[in-house]
Formats: sequence, C-alpha cells, structure tokens
Amino acid sequence: MTNPEPTILATSGGHVPGVRTAFEFGPLVHHAVDLAGSTGRPRVCHLGTAGGDQAAFRGEASEAARLAGFDLVHLRLFTMPNVEDIEGFLLAQDVVWVGGGSVANLLAVWRVHGLDEIFRRVWAAGVVLAGVSAGSICWYLGGTTDSFGPELRPVTNGLGLLPFGNGVHYDSEGGRRPLIHRLVADGSLPTTHCTDDGVGLVYRRTELVGAVSERTGKGAYVVLAVDGAAVEERIEPVTLPGAR
Repeated sequence: MTNPEPTILATSGGHVPGVRTAFEFGPLVHHAVDLAGSTGRPRVCHLGTAGGDQAAFRGEASEAARLAGFDLVHLRLFTMPNVEDIEGFLLAQDVVWVGGGSVANLLAVWRVHGLDEIFRRVWAAGVVLAGVSAGSICWYLGGTTDSFGPELRPVTNGLGLLPFGNGVHYDSEGGRRPLIHRLVADGSLPTTHCTDDGVGLVYRRTELVGAVSERTGKGAYVVLAVDGAAVEERIEPVTLPGAR
C-alpha cells in the first residue's frame, strides 16, 4: 500500500468485453490502480461477496488480471473466510475491488465477519477501496437496490464511509433516477451521488474530488433536497485513456 490518503472509487463500470476472455478490466479498474500509486506490480484483491463468491467468476477475474498485469487475490467468505487474518490480508493490497450483485446480502455477510469495522481501518490506512454497483453502494450510507426483488427498493444500512447516498446504473435502469429523487426529497436518503454506466466517482477522505469515465458521453450527478424537492446537478467526468 503506497497511497497516503483514504481514497474510494465508486463506479457503475470497470469490466469491458474481452477478446479471448469473458471480460477484461476496463479503464476504471486501471484508474483505481493509478490512484493507489503502487510501485511495481499492482496488488489487487477482489471480493465477490455480493455475487455469492462464484468460483467461475473468480477464474474469469484472474484471467482479466493476467492480461492487465495485476497480482490478483480473492477474499472469499463462503463457506468460510479463505484467510485467517482478513485485516492483514486486505492491508497488504494496493486496491480492493468489490464486485456487483446483492448489496443487502453483502452488507449482512460483511458484518457477520467484522468487515464493516475492518474496512474502516483499511480505508484509513490508504488502501484504495473501489467497486461496481453493489461494490459502489456499500461504501455510502445507502442507495437503491434490487436485492429484495425485481422492484427497486432503498437500502439505508451501508458502511457509511462516505456520508452520502449512491445511485448506480443511473442511465440504464429506468426506475433508478425517479426513486433516487423521491428518496432524497422525502429525506430517506441524504444528498446522493449517482453514476451512469461506465462512470466512477473519486473521493479523498469524504470529499468528492472528481468523476471519471470509461465510456464517452456519460455523466455523474449530485441529487440534493431543496425546499422538499429533489434537485439534480450534472458533473462532467474526465474521459479516461482507453474509453470507448
């Protein structure tokens, strides 16, 4: 770990179609590595808790890491943690990347294993925390999720490292934007930071310092309550090298 300041990259992207593999790590994952400032071969830990720690996906991620030149390891929690010292294992990484799936299940399992407190210390130590979808929402106070069924519902028990709400897949799933607006307007969520597919938000400590994108024409947004109504402000992201 070489990054001196607590950093989070929260995204709605990171994986792009592969040529000879199922997928490759896109510019957002590479940007997480750049934020870490690692010297030498980057050490990246993948957590697939939200997807049930699927073995097939671990294999595909390892192939993507080989192509990217990363040393990738996996922290598994099913059926038991695959390492004895979870905190030490995470502290040895440059980047932790959390995959998508069920954020509600992810948060429950993490708390059983004490990861809610562990991640706060890992973040403070300067390991870059990053992820996509559920792996984005988890760092905030809450957001919107289909963890409970096809109809989107709020989740409000995130780790709270970032004191905001989070909206993912803002442009690709029609129910996301109106639900975020309703939840912010009625106070169920605080000021909420949202990403179109392919966009990531960069935080130093708890300050939003910028947005980046691996897809052209996409945006990020801040939704805040003003006089009982939701107001949306667009943030133009910086286009990352290799964006499509």
